[in-house]
Amino acid sequence: MTFSLGIVGAGQFSGQFATLFQAHPGVRDVYVTDLLPERAERLAAAQGLAGTFPSYEAMLESAAVDAVAIFTQRWTHGPLALQGLGAGKHVYCAVPMAITTQEIGAIIDAVRATGLTYMMGETSHYHPATVHARDQLAQGAFGRLFYAEGDYVHDMDLGFYDAYRYSGGENWRATASYPPLLYPTHAVGGVLGAWRTHAVSVSAIGVRDDRGDGVFDRSVSQFDNDVSNATALFEVAGGGSFRTNEFRRVGYPSHIRESRFRFFGTEASMEQLATVALWQDKKGVRDISELLEPKQTLAPDDPSLAHIAPELRAAFTSGSAPVHDRSRLPREFDRLHNGHEGSHHFLVDDFVTAVTTRALPTVNAWTAARYTLPGVIAHESARQGGVRLRIPDFGDAPEA
Repeated sequence: MTFSLGIVGAGQFSGQFATLFQAHPGVRDVYVTDLLPERAERLAAAQGLAGTFPSYEAMLESAAVDAVAIFTQRWTHGPLALQGLGAGKHVYCAVPMAITTQEIGAIIDAVRATGLTYMMGETSHYHPATVHARDQLAQGAFGRLFYAEGDYVHDMDLGFYDAYRYSGGENWRATASYPPLLYPTHAVGGVLGAWRTHAVSVSAIGVRDDRGDGVFDRSVSQFDNDVSNATALFEVAGGGSFRTNEFRRVGYPSHIRESRFRFFGTEASMEQLATVALWQDKKGVRDISELLEPKQTLAPDDPSLAHIAPELRAAFTSGSAPVHDRSRLPREFDRLHNGHEGSHHFLVDDFVTAVTTRALPTVNAWTAARYTLPGVIAHESARQGGVRLRIPDFGDAPEA
């Protein structure tokens, strides 16, 4: 069985995925649409896609498209995913899943009612540190895990200004103020992708921005947001806690590694920094950096990356790390670019396999909710000065 796919949004991110979807043996044709038709036409021409659609609505109305992959502005994902499911299309969606509890619940209801595939493309689920921690937890190496940390540390100066200008047009400052805690899944997903639990409460603190450049200015912000850095502490089901950081003003080399993780158990711990990773137990310390280091698959000056800020290109050039098991991936991917710590190949294969076999993808709607909703509630906690709030939970994914 093969299926056809419509890409929604022809921005800086989607082109890399268009290549992988088109190369996967489970995908028949790839189409694209964008609010700026010239961008869709340019992407279709550059990659030899099957064609373009003048609008998302036209794409959803077409019998030629079986599934959609959403790569649009962050706050648009929830409504667009619901539109897609309502039109009978399977949905792959870039992160985050949505930005409100209501949107998240509505997506789960739609997936349950339609039986269609929904998957959120959370890269940290296949981050080498998450993969290794997941494997070690399964073997009992940590003992009882009781605490973890997940950071998404990406300074605005390292490529984000260019990215927001590219996607936001003249109004880019209003959207560049997107609240950090509403983009929680790289940090939360890397922790919960290894630790099989979910967050039940949170207290969060935000730091007001003081750059004075019109970004994170409440009088300009579409989101009434003046916070650029935020920290959240979560309680988890079954006992324990984890902490996440979402930093957009930080002296840290996010072009080297923008997500990093730490796990602490009663018998062992694991810590990852920008350039080093360590496994520690009561006997000593072992450097595991090489085990978690992806090998580059695409040169940063490759012509296909010309429209992406140099500081952001590392996210599109990283290959697999030694901890990645590539045995289930199609051979067509062997010589193709990867990205975000080696996750892109696995995310595309997860979605295609889920659609063609009718199995639940790993980051299905219920898992996506557990990766996203903690940030939504943390954002509200920060706006209330750090008050501890309960986090709703939509339960485990059904077995079938």
